Amino acid sequence: MHQASASKIPDIKSLIGQLLAIPSVSCTCSDIDQGNLQVISLLADWFETLGFHCEIQIVDAANNKANLVASIGSGEQGLVLAGHTDTVPYDESRWRFNPFSLTEKDNRFYGLGSCDMKSFFAVIIDAIRNLDLKQLQQPLIILATADEETSMAGARALSSHAGSLGLNRARYAVVGEPTGMKPVRMHKGMMMESIVLTGRSGHSSNPALGNNAMEAMFKVMTELMQWREELQQQYRNPLFEVPVPTMNFGHIHGGDNPNRICGQCELQIDIRPLPGMKVNDLRVEMQQRLKKVLRDTGISIKTESLFDGVDAMETAGQSELVQLVEKMTKSEAQAVAFGTEAPYYNALGMQTIVMGPGSINQAHQPDEFIEISALEPAVDIVRRLVRHYCLAGSE
Repeated sequence: MHQASASKIPDIKSLIGQLLAIPSVSCTCSDIDQGNLQVISLLADWFETLGFHCEIQIVDAANNKANLVASIGSGEQGLVLAGHTDTVPYDESRWRFNPFSLTEKDNRFYGLGSCDMKSFFAVIIDAIRNLDLKQLQQPLIILATADEETSMAGARALSSHAGSLGLNRARYAVVGEPTGMKPVRMHKGMMMESIVLTGRSGHSSNPALGNNAMEAMFKVMTELMQWREELQQQYRNPLFEVPVPTMNFGHIHGGDNPNRICGQCELQIDIRPLPGMKVNDLRVEMQQRLKKVLRDTGISIKTESLFDGVDAMETAGQSELVQLVEKMTKSEAQAVAFGTEAPYYNALGMQTIVMGPGSINQAHQPDEFIEISALEPAVDIVRRLVRHYCLAGSE
């Protein structure tokens, strides 16, 4: 029965091509933002054909955003293979190829999402299509999410309903972001904050007529830079290329004319914490420090999270999954600067790594591509992981 079902599934090139053909751009700009429900439905059709039970979790009905949980087998020590189905926006004028059509050229597959990261789902299907999934000793769970590139809303929705979705049956998770199939066990977190100060405008000829929000922002920035220095002295991890947490001052705007006292000023910052630092704790500390520095100034402060934030991720180097994939790939697990959905799976008690085909250097770029030669080794590693954790308990 399984062999007959597998024969209905297209080859890996066609799988990738069909996924790329469905636009699923997520963007903070509503004019550009698109749903991913069509991609989720296509994946559900394929996994149902292979015998999986598929549950589509609606994340945002109004905007056609959804997750897929495809599962097969029973037990409490299962394997999760996870990825996101959305892509970043694109500038068509900078593409040589149609972003929504697979183009094969120079031993590469070009297309939006080819590397980051629709091809991973094709790799999964190709890896399991000829396995006898009726012989599973532990569950195999495939997760496909919405909005990883913007809000992480899909991963948060999965995390909030993990029990009802059966995710408590999994102990190990692989997030297939492009790492050249080298395992990643650590990455930094990310948070983006807006700080708005409101004073009182007035004629610049007499400073007493107003309360300058821009001058108050100077105090705020001085405090933030002092805090950054303290964080960088307190936290350090030499496994990262940039071994300290970072804070970037990315955008500032205030006032409207040189002869008016600035009544309002906004600063937007980005913080990248190391493992061991919690986004929520940093947010609370930031607010407390800034309120203190503005006390008795008559300036009001409002902070807003531009992005809910994602914590840093760390899976112990001695963990079973890390040791296994290091052996399989002959590569030592790495630490990277970019963020993923992995912290959500770690928080559910799963040993989690990030590992998938393709290079992060091609992600978010015009003429995004994946090397065709990267696919078969990825298929082999995924197949071996499924065999190890879900079939006979060994490679």
